[in-house]
Amino acid sequence: MKKKVIIFHAVLTVLILPVILSCDSRPRLYIYNWTYYTPDSVIEKFEKEFNVRVIYDEFASNEEMFAKLMASRGGRSSYDVVFPSKYFVPIMIKEGLLEKIDIERLSNLENIDPKIQSLSDHDLNMDYSIPYYYGAAGILVNTSRVSNYEQSWAMFERTDLRGRMVMLDDMREVMGGALSYLGFSVNTANPTEVNAARDLINLRWKPNLVKFDSEAFGLGYINGEFWVVHGFPEAIYEEIADEDGNFDFRNNAILKDTHFFFPKEGGPSYLDYMVILKDARNIDMAHTFIDFIHRPEIYAEIVDAFGLPATVNIPARQHKKGYSFYSVEDLLNTQLVDDVKEAQEFYSNAWFNTIRAGD
Repeated sequence: MKKKVIIFHAVLTVLILPVILSCDSRPRLYIYNWTYYTPDSVIEKFEKEFNVRVIYDEFASNEEMFAKLMASRGGRSSYDVVFPSKYFVPIMIKEGLLEKIDIERLSNLENIDPKIQSLSDHDLNMDYSIPYYYGAAGILVNTSRVSNYEQSWAMFERTDLRGRMVMLDDMREVMGGALSYLGFSVNTANPTEVNAARDLINLRWKPNLVKFDSEAFGLGYINGEFWVVHGFPEAIYEEIADEDGNFDFRNNAILKDTHFFFPKEGGPSYLDYMVILKDARNIDMAHTFIDFIHRPEIYAEIVDAFGLPATVNIPARQHKKGYSFYSVEDLLNTQLVDDVKEAQEFYSNAWFNTIRAGD
């Protein structure tokens, strides 16, 4: 009888939900963004102020995002605003996936740090892409479990930590770390250097890892399953925060035993953008959303929600109230991941045909 009741409720939900959604007459804005990247509170404020309903989907890597968009091309775009990293924007422009942005409709672009915008050599005039965030992944260590370690990529060679470490499931992040450790550029086009990084990861790092993971590493870390994590610190913040996105960093038991660092050898950094897709359903509202994000108080709310510094928006630095895992200056020892053009084939072969083959 209980099983029949559950089935009845499931069927009822399937039948009623479309009716409920159809009663919502608000215009819709479709967003495709990274996991842990725009807090719910900001989305809710935008919806309320502009009487719009945001449909929000997430991706875990640029490759996943790009593959989905390419698979659906030819029809009307499924999304309005997407958040690609710098090295994918030129590819998306070349593929004709992006709508040209009318910067005259954006009143908050003056808040963007000119030093950050100068890194946008693919689109200096912001014709297709507006900077969202400049940051980097690093290494998080549970110091109650691990001690006497170097602040180095060599951490992943430690066999004594086998089965307690994870790295991001992200080709350029992991390959970039290995290249930096070997003294090469994260954007090298030299196949010999790419293959050296491949062998380092596959033979000396991978055997010690539980897995490559870009989605659940934060939860695994706070649950004590993982002691060393290569990842974005904001994912840890998000897992610990309460429903309102708040907690006391200094008194949090997990963070008391957490050390986050950028390896001494350097590593990859990222610059993510907001773009509007060609044939977007709601181009007007897409412009409004991008401009809304760069209001100083809104941008400060975003970075405070994830324990990040206000790297892109200058006046937001005065509005920021919370703790940051790192500073803008800490990024100076990193190298921005860029489009490697034809050399992309070397990276893809190393990653998909060797490192991730069979996983």
